[in-house]
Amino acid sequence: MSIKEDLKAKARWLYQSDTAAALLKVCLTDGTLALLCYRGMQWSQRAKLTPLTMIFNKLNVWFGQCIIGRGAEFGERLVLIHSQGIVINGEVRGGDDIMIEHQVTIGAEGRQAPQLGSRVFIGAGAKIIGAVKVGDDVKIGANAVVTKDLPNGATAVGVPAKVIKIYGDPVAK
Repeated sequence: MSIKEDLKAKARWLYQSDTAAALLKVCLTDGTLALLCYRGMQWSQRAKLTPLTMIFNKLNVWFGQCIIGRGAEFGERLVLIHSQGIVINGEVRGGDDIMIEHQVTIGAEGRQAPQLGSRVFIGAGAKIIGAVKVGDDVKIGANAVVTKDLPNGATAVGVPAKVIKIYGDPVAK
């Protein structure tokens, strides 16, 4: 996993640029320390350096203000827009280009955890719970509660979350 690619993705999200100046600003925004701790935790987990993994995990809780389980796996260009209050179960798997706002919970029900596709945006306060499969190119609105699978291209909002669009086209009611 490339931390540089994560930082560039965040710079493009925030500043529509990944120049050196934009990357420097990104290093000083909230969520970046949590991302660095997560990537350090992920690296040390693969290297079987359990004490270091646990240290990165605790640093993320204390300074990143979020909890990401030690076994959670995300692909390239993960962006934690704001890390405060994020809780991600250690069994969660996610693809590339995932953007997560603050107060998001991605949690297991029993040992059944969500699986996220690529190019997924999760709005502030959203909850994704249980053995849910979230497809590629999905947008989950703020405070949505997702308990059922979401197809590719879906935009889901509400409690419980309902698909209102697929690839930008309204869904018939």
